[in-house]
Amino acid sequence: MHTLQILLEEGSLVAVDKPSGMLVHRGWGRDRVVAMTVVRDLLGRRVYPVHRLDRGTSGVLLFALDPGTARAVQERFQEGRVEKRYLALVRGVAPEAGLIDHPLPRAKDKRSERIPAVTEFRCVQVVGRYSLVEAVPHTGRLHQVRRHLKHLSLPLVGDVEYGKGEHNRLFRERHGLHRLALHAASLALPHPADDRPLRIEAPLPEDLRGPLVSAGFLLGD
Repeated sequence: MHTLQILLEEGSLVAVDKPSGMLVHRGWGRDRVVAMTVVRDLLGRRVYPVHRLDRGTSGVLLFALDPGTARAVQERFQEGRVEKRYLALVRGVAPEAGLIDHPLPRAKDKRSERIPAVTEFRCVQVVGRYSLVEAVPHTGRLHQVRRHLKHLSLPLVGDVEYGKGEHNRLFRERHGLHRLALHAASLALPHPADDRPLRIEAPLPEDLRGPLVSAGFLLGD
């Protein structure tokens, strides 16, 4: 039986720590094992995804346990009342901080309509030609963090779609990185039941922490 670490189980919400390589639900692929069904089987009840993480992204994944709560959480996303913080390893020396206000194509096709997209970021640490960056997207576009950092010429390491093959290979062969270097470190929102502040955090998984330490990044406990 597949399992996932539960980060929060409170009332009508449950949050898990999704590993890199796992889809959220079958609508995005033909995988036999997806996060939604694993959580459903763990709890013995139906669950409702309220946001998405890419297959390669690890970290905080939130589900609702009933349709009403799912709608309430999605409304908070639409109103910009949810804060998502990501950690990303990128190729290049990142600026100390900044705001990327750059419209993105609605779909992967670059010819599709461009829609507003905004991401705030700060540089956490630089080692040689690589940077560890914290990114906070203020909109929820497809692959937004990955595309916005690439727009700044800071492609994510391990990103086969928007990254650079030579750097992906270097980190795979030298530091054992076999995944996308993007982690959903925290999710904060007003609780859908009473609006009290709710913050959920997921620690760096070993398949990302180990390569970062190998590359010389200094990480806390």
